[in-house]
This record gives sequence, structure tokens and C-alpha cells, in this order.
Amino acid sequence: MFDALSALTLARMQFAFTVSFHFIFPSFSIGLASYLMVLEGLWLKTGRDVYLQLFQYWLKIFAIAFGMGVVSGIVMAYQFGSNWAVFSDKAGPVIGPLMAYEVLTAFFLEAGFLGVMLFGLNKVGKQLHFLATCMVATGTAISAFWIIAVNSWMQTPQGYAINGKGQFYTTSWLEVIFNPSMPYRLVHVLLAAYLTTALVVGAAGAWHLLKDRKARATPSEGTRIMFSMAMWMAAIVAPLQLVAGHAHGENTMAYQPAKIAAMEGHYRSFPGGPDGGAPLILFGLPDDAAQTMHYKVEVPRIGSVILKGDIEAPISGLDAFPPENRAPVAITFWSFRIMVGLGMLMLAMGAWSLWARLRGSLHDSPWLHRLALVMGPSGFVAVLAGWTTTEVGRQPFTVFGLLRTADSASPLAAPAVAASLLAFVIVYFAVFGVGTWFILKLMGHEPHPGESGPTRGDVTRTAGITPAPQINPDAVLAE
Repeated sequence: MFDALSALTLARMQFAFTVSFHFIFPSFSIGLASYLMVLEGLWLKTGRDVYLQLFQYWLKIFAIAFGMGVVSGIVMAYQFGSNWAVFSDKAGPVIGPLMAYEVLTAFFLEAGFLGVMLFGLNKVGKQLHFLATCMVATGTAISAFWIIAVNSWMQTPQGYAINGKGQFYTTSWLEVIFNPSMPYRLVHVLLAAYLTTALVVGAAGAWHLLKDRKARATPSEGTRIMFSMAMWMAAIVAPLQLVAGHAHGENTMAYQPAKIAAMEGHYRSFPGGPDGGAPLILFGLPDDAAQTMHYKVEVPRIGSVILKGDIEAPISGLDAFPPENRAPVAITFWSFRIMVGLGMLMLAMGAWSLWARLRGSLHDSPWLHRLALVMGPSGFVAVLAGWTTTEVGRQPFTVFGLLRTADSASPLAAPAVAASLLAFVIVYFAVFGVGTWFILKLMGHEPHPGESGPTRGDVTRTAGITPAPQINPDAVLAE
């Protein structure tokens, strides 16, 4: 199966596969940690037990997602040493300390308070437990800060010099960390994480609303609140993400115009002027060999408006860059449209939920609930599509404009890389498939009074709620 592929191609496939799995879980746990913080804060402020029910309901799911994110992240360090040793040698003096800062700040903060968050509500008191939840949520955001700083430096490097061995070293840590694309990328990723979580929570609420409607049962208060909060989040964050994404695109236009050309499918440059503005290509079939876009559907001159705010602005196409420095257009072009298309659907769903809320039918709109259910996984798809756009659009470089991907790989034989890739595929689908199934299993029951978290039932007694039987993971897996 892998005979015709080079070691470099296999190494890229392996990294893409493992980082895609890893990216899914933090994009969920970052938003879910903040959601848990809000739920516990509302419980402490209002004293309403329904917020504790929802907290306990989602805490179990967070624990599993967080664990899978940590496990999948460990593999990334392994690959830097095995498949990308040259990259690690050359860029390590810059990115190594940033990764260490992530461990020293975010990971230690999360690890120090996670146990208290999961098991300490009846042991440390409500206020201290809430502090632990806040620290875990803060830790996830700090983790995103450092990882985005690393990736952004690779996209828009600054604050560095190169020694006689071809190694990068830092001349200004502030310039390395706060490189030109970092603030835009960080806001875009954090909003994506919150929106992804809102869509999952909304899908769970919609599922139970539809089930209760079919059974002619009254939805629980927890289900109604869960769905309402998710729709508020979608309605607020989706427009913000649209603005943040546009700002990020303008930044990319300034620092990585070749990536923008690939994203937009512009094989040729547009000189600007009254009749020379760039079109907005909605769809088409990119042909890298012929350097043309077949069967394109476009809106004339709107591309110049979107990219530069001027209908007569000139736009550089891929013909303005050396052929060896051009990214693959087909993947970049279509992954970008998947991300934007799903974003438009999220925006529409948020607007629909506001309209239903104003009419007083938010919990009695089965078609809205069906849409929310279908949109449940769309956040993950959009996140992966956005990551694909960013990383494939950066090619053929690992450090943009400075270190080529072909010069970053370890001198390994293709069969060795193929063997590890095959092992990762088997193990990942087995382990994370079971984990994902178990999360869906936990989402399958409706939040109810006495909802138990990963703690013992006396936590709910502390809150004045009749405890429900504990979920035994071994028993569930044995069914």
C-alpha cells in the first residue's frame, strides 16, 4: 500500500494524521472547560441545582476528552524526534523553549488543579473547588497561547537569527512570541474552540429535545437550559468568528500572499484598475499542472473588495511566485471553502435560534433541533479544515520562507515510516474510537436531578440533591 510513497510523504501523512486527532480533543476541552467554569459559577451565584446537574453531566465528558487530548499530544513530541529530527535540530532552539513554557505554565496548572476539579467538590469546599475549575479553564487557554505562538512563528518568523550550523536562535523572545500572525491566529483558534463546544452541547440538547418530543415527554430543565446556552453561544460567537477570520485573512494577505492565492484559487495575478480587480471564485476544479481553474463559478471583482477593501485593488496570483514555492492549490482551495461554508451554516443557525427565541419557540422548533443535531460535529470538521488550510497553504516550508519541508525530515527509509504510520492508524482508531463511543454513550442520557460526576454520590448530597447511582465505566464497556 505504501510502496510508491517516499519517506517524506509518509512522514507528512503520519504527522497530519496524528495532529488531526490531537487537534480535535483540545478544541473541545478548551471550550468545555470554560463552559464548566460558567456552569459552576452560575450554580454558586444562583443556588439553582440545575446548574450543578449540568456541571456534573459535562464534567465526566470533559475528563475523557481531556485525557485523550493529553495522550494524543505525547505522540507529537515523539515524531519531532523520529521523523523530523532535522527540523528539531534547526528550529529547536526557538520552539523548544516555547514548548517548555507551555508545560511549565499551562500543563502544570491543569495537572495541579484537575484532580481537585474532578474529585474535590465534597472535600475542599465550593469556593476552592470553583477556583480549581477556573484554573483548569485558564490552563487550557494558556496552553493554546503557547502552541499558537509556536505555530505562528513557523508561519511568520521574526526575532531570530541563524548561526553557522544553520540553526535558528532567538534575538528577541517578545518578537518570537508575539509575531505578526500570533494575535489573529490565537483569537481565531479560541473562538473556534468555544464555537465547537457550543455546537456539541447544542447537539446533545437537541437530541434529547427531539427524543422527548417523540415520546411526548416534557424535556428536563437541564436539557432546556443546555440547549438555550448553546444557542446563545452560537449566535454570539459565530459573527465574532466571521470578523476574526476576516482580520486573520488580511494578516495572511500581508505576510503570506502565496497562501492567499492558493486559498482563493488565483493562478494568475490581477493588475487592478477599473476592469482588473480580482474575482471571488466560489467553486471550481483547480488544476496545478495546467495552472488554471476549470469550471469556475465566480463573482467579478469582489475578491479585491474582500482581500483589500478596494474593488480596483491589484491582487497577486500564484504566477507572481516561483513554481517551487507554490502550495498545492486543490487541498488549500477546498479546505478553505469547507471551513467558510460551515461557518456560514453556523451563522445561519445562530440567527435562526434568535428568531425562535424571540417567538418563544426555542424549545419547540423541531427543524431547528434537527439542524442543531446535524451541526454537532461541524465544529470539528471546520477546525480540521482550517488547520489544513493553514498548514498545506504554508507548503513547501516548515518555517515559512526559510526552511523547506523536504529539508526538515529525518533520513529514514520509507518502510520504517510506513510501519509506524500503520501502527498509529490501528492504535488511534481503536483507542480513540472507544473513547469517542464512550463520550457519546454518556451524552445519551438526559441531565436529571441527582446527576453524578466522576466523584462519589455524596457530592450531590452536599448540594442538597438526591444522589443518582454512579456510572461504572467497566460495566458500561462490558454491555
